[in-house]
Amino acid sequence: MGEVAVLFRLMPRAVDVDLKAVATAVRESAPKGVTIRAMQTKDIAYGLKALLVSAVMSDIGGLLPSTEEAFAKVAGVESVEVMEEGLL
Repeated sequence: MGEVAVLFRLMPRAVDVDLKAVATAVRESAPKGVTIRAMQTKDIAYGLKALLVSAVMSDIGGLLPSTEEAFAKVAGVESVEVMEEGLL
């Protein structure tokens, strides 16, 4: 088994969503076996910012979709998109 590095982009529901609170909830909601390596905000448009989450996980089947689902359930998150994915 190998490891996969994944970059997620989480879009908030609104401009006024507290991305620091979202970041904290994302760390807590990450499934077992997923390590959050880094997070940063990125300006999108008109005051809207996205949260970029860099994670490392095992390449076992089903872990990536379950991670996406867990992040999508975080309060204030509108959508989750995998931006990049690669084997380590």
